[in-house]
Amino acid sequence: MAERFEVVVVGAGPAGLAAALTLARAGVEVIVFERGEHPGSKNVMGGVLYRHPTETVVPGFYHQAPLERPVVEQRLWLLTEEAALTLGYKDMVFAREPFNAFTVLRARFDRWLADQAVAAGALLINETVVEDLLWENERVVGVRTGREGGDVRSDVVILAEGANSLLTQKAGLKPDGINTNQLAVAVKEIIALPREKIEDRFNLEEGQGCTIELLGEATKGMLGTAFIYTNKDSLSVGVGVLLASLVRRRLNPNDLLEHLKSHPMVRPLLAGGESKEYQGHLIPEGGYQAVPKLYGNGVLVVGDAAMLVNGIHREGSNLALTSGLLAARTILAAREKGDYSEANLAPYRQALEESFVLKDLKKYQRAPFFFDQNPQFFTLYPGLLSRAAREFLTVDNVPKREKQKRILREITTSRSRFQIARDLYNLWRVMG
Repeated sequence: MAERFEVVVVGAGPAGLAAALTLARAGVEVIVFERGEHPGSKNVMGGVLYRHPTETVVPGFYHQAPLERPVVEQRLWLLTEEAALTLGYKDMVFAREPFNAFTVLRARFDRWLADQAVAAGALLINETVVEDLLWENERVVGVRTGREGGDVRSDVVILAEGANSLLTQKAGLKPDGINTNQLAVAVKEIIALPREKIEDRFNLEEGQGCTIELLGEATKGMLGTAFIYTNKDSLSVGVGVLLASLVRRRLNPNDLLEHLKSHPMVRPLLAGGESKEYQGHLIPEGGYQAVPKLYGNGVLVVGDAAMLVNGIHREGSNLALTSGLLAARTILAAREKGDYSEANLAPYRQALEESFVLKDLKKYQRAPFFFDQNPQFFTLYPGLLSRAAREFLTVDNVPKREKQKRILREITTSRSRFQIARDLYNLWRVMG
């Protein structure tokens, strides 16, 4: 292994690989270190990949990448103990090229994306932990790995190390320690099912995919979401909850997953399936306010390490890919000047601000704190809406006007009209 490269990338997730691929195509000497056995082995993203941002990095990728199913339907379920209030959208336009999104298995897709970077000229080193940064005159000049003689010097280091970003902290770009209000614990299980059963149970035509996001009882009323995504011959089933909520409730995330799988609305979808894989991971959920300083002398931060996840829309891979691409373009511009100082890497932040990445995070910047301080949206309201639907849909010879009165009485007994109006107004301000 050479002792010097122009760029070192720490982490072979979508952000790091997008940066490495873009740089390698431009003739930059780049090395990628991945602590897992292979790219994707440490990732617990639910498994939705968006076409447009991915194609910006790899044009026409969907003709060759190992994808599972194009997503034609997205559903939202508000769960109570025995019921589900559902909302969904299905569009056959999403079933045709150029598509909108795909379900993927990250262990396969990340390997493929890494192969594209290697084919372009990047060097990938797996099963290697980057333990520290190398410094010289208050500037990052490389990394120290756990391998013998593992110091690698570089002009720039890209930190794509994930949410538990110790190197980003060592670079002085993020406060030390773990903020339990800005991180979620996510666990996921891959459950094998024959493809014909998947298509029958989810009302899909051959090859089509569906996603379900679940709130309320799916997380026992805690801030977070659960998901069920259809793959070719398996389901990705998982749940993610704010770490602070788990600590307060003293709950095990695996117990939450089992609770989800046993729910009467979920259980029939999984019946007869065989568990094939289980993973756990930290996911950034702090939003715009949690985004750290993204650049320094000789260093940039991308993806989860930069807290670039849109928790409201459950988007992460598209933000990661875009951040890696913009980081690479910033480095290429600095390379032309022969200067990788903080001043020449600062345009990376501006590029993110001008893209959808930080525009979307800024739009919802108050949402994480708002929902953490207003748990009624995950506890009280799903129950009220479910009971209202049950009352109104139950045919028992009670006049509909009387049913409406019963529903209104129950709602206003649980939450005053003023409180409901205030909740809706505040929700509109946060989400509008």
